[in-house]
Amino acid sequence: MDNERGPLPRRYARYYLENTPSLVWLVVVNVVGILVGVRYYVDTMPGVSTFLWPLYADSPTALFLLTLSLVTLLPFLGRSLDDVPANLPLAYLHTIALVWLLKMGVWTFVALNLGFSAYFPEPWAYFGIIVTHVGFIAEGLLVPHYARTTRGALLTALVVALGNDVVDYGFGYYPPLRYDPGLTLVVATVALSVLSVGVAWKIMPRLDERRS
Repeated sequence: MDNERGPLPRRYARYYLENTPSLVWLVVVNVVGILVGVRYYVDTMPGVSTFLWPLYADSPTALFLLTLSLVTLLPFLGRSLDDVPANLPLAYLHTIALVWLLKMGVWTFVALNLGFSAYFPEPWAYFGIIVTHVGFIAEGLLVPHYARTTRGALLTALVVALGNDVVDYGFGYYPPLRYDPGLTLVVATVALSVLSVGVAWKIMPRLDERRS
């Protein structure tokens, strides 16, 4: 059924995405998150080409993509999510945003626990960062309730995600860590790229599907 779009019940998606205050609140919170994330990365950016910042600052990029995705709903405030139009460019945007959110949300949990002793028990360095990045996953589960995807969008998301992995670990532009990433993190990151696309394929309806 068209309303079965992932584990998040549709009533919650309607509450956050169909109401003006909640949707605007989501956009504002994400903009603040982008600024906080960029501030965190700025201190480590000397020597990183400006053109590589979107791939280097992975988490702020994920929030930026989600914010763009959410902004496309603003012209349709007050209308049902079922009435939100879908087209090919939006399918690519929403798909890549979802994949990036899922990947970075889980990656942060994995990375911090592989280097557990370097972060725990600092309240923000461990607990704060994990909690905020789990929020990436929660927000990502809203996306299938208004977005659609295509095979091309999923393939593009996979290519971009894997390309980002090559930039991160092949050229040393991975997010700043307190330890040197070993083979385990590299393999886990590549697996997360594939897994995130697989989850997006599973929970996002197709652009060519008829609405119920």
